[in-house]
Amino acid sequence: MNFFRGVMGGQAAGPQPSGAETIQKLCDRVASSTLLEDRRDAVRALKSLSKKYRMEVGTQAMEHLINILQTDRSDSEILGYALDTLYNLICNDEEEEQDAVTPIPASGKHKNVSMPDEAMQKQSDDLGAQFTEQFIQDPEHITLILSLLEEFDFHVRWPGVKLLTALLKNQGVQVQGIILVSPMGVSRLMDLLADSREVIRNDGLLLLQQLTKSNAAIQKIVAFESAFERLLDIITEEGSSDGGIVVEDCLLLLLNLLKNNSSNQNFFKEGSYIQRMKPWFEVGDDNSGWSAQKVTNLHLMLQLVRVMVSPVNSPGASASCQKSMYQCGLLQQLCTILMATGVPADILTETINTVSEVIRGSQVNQDYFASVNAPSNPPRPAIVVLLMSMVNERQPFVLRCAVLYCFQCFLYKNQKGQGEIVATLLPSTIDANSISAGQLLCGGLFSADSLSNWCASVALAHALQDNLTQKEQLLRVQLATSLGKPPVSLLQQCTNILSQGDKIDRRGSKVQTRVGLLMLLCTWINNCPIAVTHFLHNQENVPFLTAQISENLGEDERLVQGLCALLLGICIFYNDNSLENYTKDKLKQLIEKRIGKENFVEKLGFITKHELYSRAAQKPQPVFLSPEQMLFDHEFTKLVKELEGVITKAVHKSSEDEKKEEDVKKTLEQHDNIVMQYKDLIREQDAQIQELKEQVATMTSQSEQMQTTVTQQLSQIQQHKDQYNIVKLKLGKDSQSQANSQADSQVNGLQTEELSQLREDLEELRQQHTLLQTQLSDKDALINTLRSETTEGSAASDNTERLKELDALRSQVHSQATEIDQMKTERQELLRKAEAVSSEAASSSDGSLDAAKMAEVESRLAAQTSETERLKEESKSLSKSRVDLDQQLAAATSTAAILQTEKAQLQTEVQESKKEQDDLLMLLADQDQKIHSLKLKLKALGQPVDDEDDLDARDQTDDDEEDDDEDED
Repeated sequence: MNFFRGVMGGQAAGPQPSGAETIQKLCDRVASSTLLEDRRDAVRALKSLSKKYRMEVGTQAMEHLINILQTDRSDSEILGYALDTLYNLICNDEEEEQDAVTPIPASGKHKNVSMPDEAMQKQSDDLGAQFTEQFIQDPEHITLILSLLEEFDFHVRWPGVKLLTALLKNQGVQVQGIILVSPMGVSRLMDLLADSREVIRNDGLLLLQQLTKSNAAIQKIVAFESAFERLLDIITEEGSSDGGIVVEDCLLLLLNLLKNNSSNQNFFKEGSYIQRMKPWFEVGDDNSGWSAQKVTNLHLMLQLVRVMVSPVNSPGASASCQKSMYQCGLLQQLCTILMATGVPADILTETINTVSEVIRGSQVNQDYFASVNAPSNPPRPAIVVLLMSMVNERQPFVLRCAVLYCFQCFLYKNQKGQGEIVATLLPSTIDANSISAGQLLCGGLFSADSLSNWCASVALAHALQDNLTQKEQLLRVQLATSLGKPPVSLLQQCTNILSQGDKIDRRGSKVQTRVGLLMLLCTWINNCPIAVTHFLHNQENVPFLTAQISENLGEDERLVQGLCALLLGICIFYNDNSLENYTKDKLKQLIEKRIGKENFVEKLGFITKHELYSRAAQKPQPVFLSPEQMLFDHEFTKLVKELEGVITKAVHKSSEDEKKEEDVKKTLEQHDNIVMQYKDLIREQDAQIQELKEQVATMTSQSEQMQTTVTQQLSQIQQHKDQYNIVKLKLGKDSQSQANSQADSQVNGLQTEELSQLREDLEELRQQHTLLQTQLSDKDALINTLRSETTEGSAASDNTERLKELDALRSQVHSQATEIDQMKTERQELLRKAEAVSSEAASSSDGSLDAAKMAEVESRLAAQTSETERLKEESKSLSKSRVDLDQQLAAATSTAAILQTEKAQLQTEVQESKKEQDDLLMLLADQDQKIHSLKLKLKALGQPVDDEDDLDARDQTDDDEEDDDEDED
C-alpha cells in the first residue's frame, strides 16, 4: 500500500521513482497479481497517470489493459478503469490534452516545457492516431468493445461509448469496416438511443454521428433499425426547435443518414416522417429574443428539408417529396416564416433557400407560392416583396442571393409564371398605383448598383428561358427614358447602355453590369430570329461588338469580349437574312476582316476557361463569397456549352459552303417534300391495306367458324353412323334385351340417361320383389308352422282372422308380381320398336336420310318418350306399392310374433296338463293296486268278485275313452 500511496500522491521516504519506472511497476502488477483488488488498484493508478504520461502509459500498458477487458469481465469497476485509460490514450480533444507535456526522458529527468498550442495539438493527434492504429490492428478488439456495450452498468457502458467514438474520430473508415462486418454491431449501438440515462443516450448520438459519416451501407442499416422514429421522438421530447444541444445532435445525425442517400430519403418519405417535420416550423407572433441554440436548431431543420428536395437528387424523388410537403402543409408553414417579422436574418435567408428548392420544378408548389401575400397594407405578393429586397443595395448580400435563387426556382420549367412576370412589363397591364415585379426588375436593371444590375438581368433572363413566346412578347416593352423623348424598347435600352461608353463610365464601368446585360441579351435572342432582327436593326450594335472583340484589353475585360463574341455568333447562327446589310455572309466577312476567325474563336473560348464559370456550372444555387464573384449564372453556363461549338462551325464556314449547304438544304427540302408526298400516299395505302387486312381477318375468322361448324356436323353424322353400325353388330351378338337397350340409347341420344336410370330402377324393383318373395316364403313357412302347432291347441278359432289377412296379403303380392311381368312385357316390346328404328337407320346410312323417315323416327322417339314417362309413373307406383308391402310385411311380422307368444303359452298349458295327467295315472295305479288287494281279500273271505279279464277289458275301454278325451282337448 505504501507503493500506491506514492503513486497517488502520498509522501514516502527515500528517493522517488521516475514516471516511466512507476508505470513499468504498475504494468507488472497488472500482469502478475493474482488478487483482483491489486489489479484494480494498479489499473486505477494507470488511469490517473494516463493524461500526464500519455506516451509511456500507451506504449507499456495498452496490451495489459486489453487483457483486463478480456479476462476480468465479471468486475465492472476494473473494466471501467481500463476503458477510461484507453480513452485517455486515444482521445485527441483539446480539452483532454490541456495538461499534455513532452515525453519523459529515459533517465527520468524531465521538464514541463510548454509547447505552442498548434504543435501540442499536432503531437496529440499523432499520438491518438498511433495508439488507435495499434488498437485496431486486431479487429477482435473492436468486437470486444461492442460486446462490453451490452453491459448495463454505467461505469462500463459510458466509457465504452466514449472510447468507440474516439476510435471512429481517429480512424473512421477502418473502424466502420470492422463494425459493419461484426454480427449485430450496428444494432448494439442503436440500443444506446433507448438508454434511460441521458448521458449515455447523448454520447450515443455523438457515436452514431461518427459511425454514419460517408458510409452508405451503415447509414441504411441504422435507418432500418428505426433510427428515424427514435430521433424524431427525441426531438419532440426535447422541445423541437426550442430544445438544447441534444436536438442539434439528433438533427446532425439525421443529416448524415439522409444526405446523398436516395434509399434512406425514400424510406423517410414512405414512412410519413415528412409530416412530422411540420411542427418544427411553427413560430409565434413574437419572434424577438431567439436563443443561439434555437437559431442553430432551426437552421439544421431547414437544411434537413433541403436535403429531401435538393436539385442533385433524382427528379422523381424530389418531385414526390415536394408533393408531400405541399399536402402536409409544410410549404405553407415555411411561407409563413418567410413573411413573418422579427425572424433572424440568417434564418430568413435559409428559409428563402429552402422554399426555393421546395417549389423548384413543381407546378403546384409554384402556383401556391405565386398566391402568397405579405401581411402588409395593402397586401403585396410575396414575389414582389422579395424582389424589393433583391434590388435594394442596403440588404445583406446573402439575402439578395437567396431571393435571386428563389425567383429562379419559381420560374424553372414554369411557363405560366414566366408569362405572368413578362405581362407586368407590357403596356396594357401596367398599373401606376402598384409596384409590380416587372417594374422592380427594370428598376434594378438600370440602377446605379452593379449587383442590382446583375441580379435583375439574370432574373429577367430566367423569365425568357426556353420560352419563345415571352421573348417575342418582351420586344413590345417600351421605356420612357426622359421627358420630351420618344420611348425606346427594352432591347434598345440594354444595347444603348452597353454601347454608350460615357454612360457606362458614369455608372462606374463595372464589369458585373456589362456581363449581366450581355447574358440577358444572349438568352433573349437565342433561338429567336425576330429578336435577332430587332437587335441588328440598331446600326450601332454590330460596330460596338466588333470593336469590343477586336480590342486588346485587360484581363477583366476579356470575359466581356468573350460574351460579345457569343452575342455576335448568335446573331450569325439565328440570322434569317431579313436585313440586307447584316446577312450571315456579311457578318462573317466583317468578322474575318475586323477581328479574324481565329481571334474570334479564341475570345469565344475564354468564357468556359474562366474560373467562375466552372464554379457556377456545378449547382443551380448562386453561392458566392463576395459580390465581385457574381459573374455567371448556372443556366447560362448550359447555354454557353450548347452554343460554343455550333457558333465556331458557323463562323468557319465560307460563303461557298453556305451556298452548298443552302442548295443541299433546298434539295433536302424538295426531297423531303417528295418523301412526304410518298409518305402520305404510303400512309393512305397502309390505311387501306390495314382496312382490307381487317376485313380479310374478319372473313377468315368467319370462314374458320363455318368450317369448324361443318366439321363438327360431319363428325357428328359420322359418329351417328358409327354408332348405328356398332348397334347393328351388337344386336346379333348380345341378348335381345341388352341389344334393344343399346339401340334405344343410341337412337335417342338425348334420353339415354333416362332409360339407363329406368333400367336401374326396374332392376332394383326386381331385386326388391325377389327379396320380398323370399321374405314372404319365410313368413309363409313360419305361419304354416304356427298354424300346425296352433291347430293342436284350443286357440284355433282366434287365429282364423289373422290367417285371412295373410291370405289377402299373399294375393296382393301375386297381383304385384303380375303387374311387374306385364311391365317386363311392355319393356320387351319397347326394345323391339327401338331395334326396328335402328335397323331402318342402318339401312338408310348409305344415303342421305329421307325427311319422311326422319319424321317417323321423331314420332317414334316421341312415343318412346311418352312410354318412358309412363314407365316412370309405373315405377313410382311400384315404389309406393313396395312401401305398402313393407308396411304389410311389418304387420305380418308383428302378428307372427303375437302368435309365437300364444303358442308358447299353449305349450306351457299342455305341459301342465301332461303333468296333471301323470299325477292322475299315479293315483289310478294306486287305486288299481288297492282294488286288487281288496279283491284278493274278498276272494279270501269268499265274496264273489269279477274276473280280471273282465276288469282288464273294462279298464282298457276306460283308458281308450280317456285318451280320446285328451286328444280332443
